[in-house]
Amino acid sequence: MSYHIGLDAINLRPTPRLAHTEYCSNAALIREVTGRPDDSPEALREFMDRWEYDLIWSTDDGPVPWSERGRVTDMGHSDFLEGGTDRRDPKPCPFRDVDEVLSFDAVAEYGLPDLDGLTRYYTARYHDARERYPEQVWTGGYYKTLVSGAIEAFGWEMLLQAAAHRDRFAKVLDSFYRLTLHHVRAWARTPIEAFMCHDDMVWSQGPFMHPGFYRAEIFPRYKALWSVLKEAGKKVLFCSDGQWGMFVDDIVEAGADGLCFEPMVALEPVVARYGQTHCIISSKVDARTLTMGTRVEIQAEIDATLPLARQCRGFVFAVGNHIPSNVPVENAVYYFEYLRGHWGR
Repeated sequence: MSYHIGLDAINLRPTPRLAHTEYCSNAALIREVTGRPDDSPEALREFMDRWEYDLIWSTDDGPVPWSERGRVTDMGHSDFLEGGTDRRDPKPCPFRDVDEVLSFDAVAEYGLPDLDGLTRYYTARYHDARERYPEQVWTGGYYKTLVSGAIEAFGWEMLLQAAAHRDRFAKVLDSFYRLTLHHVRAWARTPIEAFMCHDDMVWSQGPFMHPGFYRAEIFPRYKALWSVLKEAGKKVLFCSDGQWGMFVDDIVEAGADGLCFEPMVALEPVVARYGQTHCIISSKVDARTLTMGTRVEIQAEIDATLPLARQCRGFVFAVGNHIPSNVPVENAVYYFEYLRGHWGR
């Protein structure tokens, strides 16, 4: 069963085939695979079953969004989903200057919800998901961990100005750490098997702050967060967009059990160093190839991934950077049918 394949992959146990997941917002693809209309409550579940998902990437930062509790910066959103339904114009930043950002305290701004109530909320979310998706491992998780929390609050312009003041900015990040820790403690008390820690800490070209700052201020806080989960017997999966290849060893040292990354991070060195000790959630298949490439190019990226994946004790195959709405349906269908025909151990 897919649930057991996903759980075994995370725990580095033998699986009859490579485990599989995707991050898909392509409504036309879901309609094509399931034959269900967009408003069908069963469409996504059926799509995941038909595409043999073993793991569902999921995070939840609590029942009340930050925008209802304090200041956030809405940078807007360009067209990404079908029909541009996600387009949103930017709004003025609520922070007047960098000093206001550098005096910010996320705990004071957004508050800490009651821990028992938060635990009940997350536990209910888990049980609801397990009932709805019995064939998949559904991760608990948190999205706005440290850097992503700062992006949410300040927007990129103010964040980059603040990051130039390392000592003061570290104190700001510590307030996001304290907020995240509260939620992590609640998640640790739930029945989840795995926790997805998301933090977009770098850009596509690599870190946007000095590497020493990451190692002094960010990764030790990851380690402290993850120790709470590991003490509770949860597997910790770390996910970041962008190019963080230079930090893979640091993330492992901080305690991650699984590494989830885009094709911007080279797969070969990660497999060579950690394929026997860590779950790897990735592939060489690039969304840009699915969007603009040929079937020959799609097949080549799958073929390049498979021998590396089979070297790993726990590997979850995925298009590393999403299947968005602009991926042609025929390319996506070809990708999965070819993968399914070749993913056996």
